[in-house]
Amino acid sequence: MSIKTKPMTLTINNKPYGPIDVPEGLMMIDFLHEYVYLTGSRLGCGQGICHACVAIVDNPSGTSEEVRTCITGAHFFNGKKVRTVEGHAKVDDQGEVVELSPIQQSFLDHYSFQCGYCTPGFVNAATIFVEKLKREPIERDELEGAISHALENHICRCTGYVRYYEAVRDVVLKTPGLVKEAVK
Repeated sequence: MSIKTKPMTLTINNKPYGPIDVPEGLMMIDFLHEYVYLTGSRLGCGQGICHACVAIVDNPSGTSEEVRTCITGAHFFNGKKVRTVEGHAKVDDQGEVVELSPIQQSFLDHYSFQCGYCTPGFVNAATIFVEKLKREPIERDELEGAISHALENHICRCTGYVRYYEAVRDVVLKTPGLVKEAVK
């Protein structure tokens, strides 16, 4: 018995891949781990519930969205621009991390994890949230609800939510232009 494959081409973390022959039913989490050796996205529940596995898909419109890689076939990503947790930090020519993204640094500063298994999903969700606020700032009194909405689908089995929320709030409040100033 042979496994049917189809070619796939995509961009991950600004690096082009493909065309690569990929089995038709392969989930994206397996493609990331086994074909391009990006293991930062975690296979948590395997049912699309916990969101530890999410990757970011950058749309041509300039918006981005989370896609659960454990329940989404790799071929869904054909022709798309994808970001994983490995793509957020700045790296030098040797591939060494020289600067973390503001979200990653804030998560470290707030010790926003315990076991760290869910952290890649939270990093991606928070990154999308901050990018959205750069396009559409919100009122200060809407911030708490907006953070909750941005992170509500992510499950942390260690219950580290408070620190994740604090870290995101800290980034938002320290980044000029994300929160509208109240009119006096």
